[in-house]
Amino acid sequence: MADHTAEIHEITRDALVEKRRHGEAFILVDVLTHENFTHIHLPGAINLPLDVLRELAPVVLGFDDEIVVYCASFSCQASRRAARQLMDLGFTNVLDYTGGIQDWTDGDLPLIHHDQQAGQQAA
Repeated sequence: MADHTAEIHEITRDALVEKRRHGEAFILVDVLTHENFTHIHLPGAINLPLDVLRELAPVVLGFDDEIVVYCASFSCQASRRAARQLMDLGFTNVLDYTGGIQDWTDGDLPLIHHDQQAGQQAA
């Protein structure tokens, strides 16, 4: 049974950039709405909106996968709630990128925008 009191571990922008740079295996999960995800998201992310996370996570994610969840910004609590939900479901390796899209943008790092996605699909 999941430990509902377990601490949610966070990951910083720099640590996430290093994971990507070193090719570490992890699943990056945007927990915002599908509409938001199609507008803008971090490269390599998948979308599991918070409102369907409990239903879809066990189907899409492995319980021992390293999972990094994020949302819009430090003030957005969706990624924290998602991390708690995943841990409650029994996922064992969950990190919360609390800065989310805003922190990624502040670091002048690339984002996937809707117009870029459409161009990639057409190519």
